[in-house]
Amino acid sequence: MTTTARTDFSLSDEEVASFHKNGYIGPLTIYTPEEMDEMWKAVQRETLDRTYAAYPDVDKGVGAPNIFNYDRHLDIDLLARHACNRRIVDRVASLLGPDLLCWRSEFFPKYPGDEGTDWHQADTFANASGKPQLLWPGETEDNFGAGTLTVWTAFTDSTIENGCLQIIPGTHHQMNYDETKRMDFDESRINSEIKDGVPRGFFGYDYRQLQHDPDWKPNEEDAVSLVMERGQCVIFLSTLMHASLPNISTGKKYRMGFATRYVPTKVQIYPGTEHIEEYGGSISLEKWSAFLVSGRDEYGHNKISDKTLRGTPIHEA
Repeated sequence: MTTTARTDFSLSDEEVASFHKNGYIGPLTIYTPEEMDEMWKAVQRETLDRTYAAYPDVDKGVGAPNIFNYDRHLDIDLLARHACNRRIVDRVASLLGPDLLCWRSEFFPKYPGDEGTDWHQADTFANASGKPQLLWPGETEDNFGAGTLTVWTAFTDSTIENGCLQIIPGTHHQMNYDETKRMDFDESRINSEIKDGVPRGFFGYDYRQLQHDPDWKPNEEDAVSLVMERGQCVIFLSTLMHASLPNISTGKKYRMGFATRYVPTKVQIYPGTEHIEEYGGSISLEKWSAFLVSGRDEYGHNKISDKTLRGTPIHEA
């Protein structure tokens, strides 16, 4: 692996050390609120057009929209540019090295009345589909890797009231869940779960089904609520315990997060997989590809594209 060159947006040695200790860093400002407002307004219009979307056919199941929200950076040029933004990528490179793939993006909306997301960790991302979506070199069921690095960007203000992200620092050092177990999808669970007095669910699943110890509970006293202004992001390991609060706001105060996920080029993405089946829906990976957002690929493990599905070069999107 080549050495990561320092740039204006690279993390300092102190920031890197803090990340390794705590599993996250942020909030970090990527856009001004005004820039974010302009970008989100344009993106909202473009999401309605699924002509070039990687997964154009939307299942009618209640949980299915989760997976059809995946990877709009593949067809929306503004989101492709966001995934390649040097203010993001150079910081990720400080943590994972210079040879980087963006392999997935997801919208995370939370509307008034929506439940919070339950505490969880993810390494191989087999948690819902039952099949590993990521494998680091040498990774086995007993030896987990680093999962993925998630950059969660607030496209709207993210507050305690409208359901901001929460993390428990330092919890990335131990996996509390077994992703080889299966969770049972039940759409009737959506917006109907109360856990320790807080409305929390997992998009129709009960993440507690994956716990190594059925009686274990996360120490929520150590939780940090990540209040963010629109245009800010937080970078965290997917193996860090994370969750979100319910949206208890009134009116139209929704929260919109957009996550881009990164791994080094040595990681296998969707090994031996042609479809994703989870959240009550199914999508084909025929149009999926990873973006090489930094460095070079010396492994050839994964399908990589240098253009969006509209044909726009990704570094000029």
